[in-house]
Amino acid sequence: MVINANEVGYFDLNKKIVECPDEDITVTNAMGQRYIGCGVAGKKITVEGTPGNALGAYLDGSRIIVHGNGQDAIGDTMNNGEIIIHGSCGDTTGYAMRSGKIFVKGNAGYRVGIHMKEYHEYFPKIVIGGKVGDFLGEYQAGGIIVVLGIGYEDECPVGSFVGTGMHGGYIFIRSEHEPKGLPVQVCCEKATDEDKKKIAEYVEEFSVNFGYNSEELLSGNFYKLTPNTASPYKQLYTHN
Repeated sequence: MVINANEVGYFDLNKKIVECPDEDITVTNAMGQRYIGCGVAGKKITVEGTPGNALGAYLDGSRIIVHGNGQDAIGDTMNNGEIIIHGSCGDTTGYAMRSGKIFVKGNAGYRVGIHMKEYHEYFPKIVIGGKVGDFLGEYQAGGIIVVLGIGYEDECPVGSFVGTGMHGGYIFIRSEHEPKGLPVQVCCEKATDEDKKKIAEYVEEFSVNFGYNSEELLSGNFYKLTPNTASPYKQLYTHN
């Protein structure tokens, strides 16, 4: 089913999506409507245009594909599913997400992956193709964040304060330039070939979605960031 979002308010648009009997939905002429796909399960939603904030919030197993840019809070607290952005997106991508995958071809803003968490088989993944702003992985408690830095090979593709308050999960940064000014909660080391196996599957999916060569991307230098087990901050949130 095709839903024309031109001059349709966000409440009415999302009502149409939720009530649509079809599993495959295309939303055309998106004009900043918020909450597209919020809490939706079992559907494929293709968005043409620019969705508003909180795209796929509380997503519960659907697949959302955006042919354009996204805005803030993509995948906010999503439970499962997949969000694919054929462009760039704003701040707090993957805020508090609990599982599922987010792939962004271009850049992302501040606080990507803030408060991400995992529990047993529920394991969130974010892959950003370009660069990200400050506070990447802030208070991260689980999951994997990958920043590939495509097009930014002459600089480190992450901003300042990476991993502030981090107490779980992994961050992988593809770069020849080591991130600077890391907080005491974070340990940084060059990723080994064994380390890269943790992200190979997700880099391959990213490459299939956006037309890149995964072997070429994985052959580059990566830095792996993990929580510092000696940090008193980590001990406030986890048992050692």
